[in-house]
Amino acid sequence: MSFSDVCRSNSGVKLKASAEPPALTREPKSDKQESIMEMGNGCDLFNEMKNNFLSFKKHKYMENLEHFQALSKAQAPKFMVIACADSRVCPSNILGFQPGEAFMVRNVANMVPTYESGPSETNAALEFAVNSLEVENILIIGHSCCGGIRALMSMQDEVDSSSFIRSWVIVGKNAKLSTKAAASNLSFDQQCTHCEKESINCSLLNLLTYPWIEEKVKKGELSLHGGYYDFVDCTFEKWTLDYKGSVMEGKNRVVVKNQSFWC
Repeated sequence: MSFSDVCRSNSGVKLKASAEPPALTREPKSDKQESIMEMGNGCDLFNEMKNNFLSFKKHKYMENLEHFQALSKAQAPKFMVIACADSRVCPSNILGFQPGEAFMVRNVANMVPTYESGPSETNAALEFAVNSLEVENILIIGHSCCGGIRALMSMQDEVDSSSFIRSWVIVGKNAKLSTKAAASNLSFDQQCTHCEKESINCSLLNLLTYPWIEEKVKKGELSLHGGYYDFVDCTFEKWTLDYKGSVMEGKNRVVVKNQSFWC
């Protein structure tokens, strides 16, 4: 199964098949008619955005002008949030973060590569958040029905170097291996759910491969948290990495504390 097939099977979008090429299944239109229609649709979309922005300006920005003016000079968020790029998973919406409260990074399947993996936009953001902004918490949020995790679980052992997606999600290979070992008796969908959570823990361990992150965690200046948002049932699980316990496990397994379930 290709990554495109995986995405289609989980996107909720229904595709209508046709035996004929698209150009033969619709009536010909002039270039002028087509561009007017496209422009009209685009205007509708951006008019809605405009109205949303003006509402934000009136009801949030102007009513909290002093706060936003302070933010224009500097930011001091207590959280860094690493979440999936999935359009259904917006940390600000589901957890109520306001401007200035969380430094956010979003990527496919909310993964954190190891320090040894080399530069990426995710570890560049980590360096800035931890060393410059001095955030006190890093929260990695995974979610249900994750297409990136499904792609990871569908992959063969060999990485397809022609696919950016496959080359990225291989970051979660250890999560896949541990899922296969622990949940091989489950259905594929259940294995994907297991891996969605296991991948969060693997990324938490990957954070400890960054010397400047581990140093702050060891000193108690930085806490690492995992979160899992199930948008099917609208529930949220949260846990915190127990650094001392994880070190005793050789940093091969996450030991957690302060687990909670919000529903």
